[in-house]
Amino acid sequence: MVAEQLVGRGITDARVLEAMTRAPRHLFVDRDQVDSAYADRPLSIGLGQTISQPYMVARATELAVPHAGDVALEIGVGSGYQTAVLALLCAQVFAVDIVPELVDKARAHLTEAGCQNVTLAAFDGSCGWPAHAPYDIIIVSAATPQVPVLLLDELRDGGRLVAPVGGFDEQVLTRVRRKGDAFESLPDVPCRYVNLTGRYGVGRDKPQA
Repeated sequence: MVAEQLVGRGITDARVLEAMTRAPRHLFVDRDQVDSAYADRPLSIGLGQTISQPYMVARATELAVPHAGDVALEIGVGSGYQTAVLALLCAQVFAVDIVPELVDKARAHLTEAGCQNVTLAAFDGSCGWPAHAPYDIIIVSAATPQVPVLLLDELRDGGRLVAPVGGFDEQVLTRVRRKGDAFESLPDVPCRYVNLTGRYGVGRDKPQA
C-alpha cells in the first residue's frame, strides 16, 4: 500500500509514510471487508459513511505538516483511521463526530490499535471543539463548501487546517495556514468526501468519500 499507493503517487514526508505503515488499517473496517482494507479505494463503514482511501488520508496528513508536539483536532472521526494516523504523529489528538454510533465504533478501534493519546466525543463538530483550542492542526474529514470561520478561530498562530472544499460531487483538498490574523489558502488535489453535517455543515447527501 505505502510503496504503490502513496510513494507512487507522490507522498514524500517520511514521518507520514512511517505512520501509514504502522497504522493497522484492517482494524478500522468491518470484518467482512478486512481483505480489502488496504485497497486503494474508500470502503463502507456502515451508517451511510465510508473510510477514505489510503492516499487521501496520507495526503491530508502530509498537507497538515504534523510535528511531534502538535495538538490536533479531527472533525468527522468516522471509523477512527485518520485519527489513528494523527495519533502516531502528534502529542494529543481530539476527534469528534456528529454520529454517536460512529464514535463508539471508533473508540473501540482506537483502543484495539493501542492509541492512548486520543480523546473522542459525539456532538456537532462543524463549529469545532473550543474547549481544547487552540490547535496546531485541524483536519476536516468531510466536505464543506467553505471552511467554517469558527474552525479558523481555533487554529494556533502558524497552525494548519486541511479540508475538502467544494460542492456535493467534487471538492479540492485545501490547506489553510494561519499567520497572525491572516490566513493563506493552498488548493491541492481533487477529492470526494462525505458531506459535513451539523449547524455549519452542508446537510446530508449521498456520501461517496
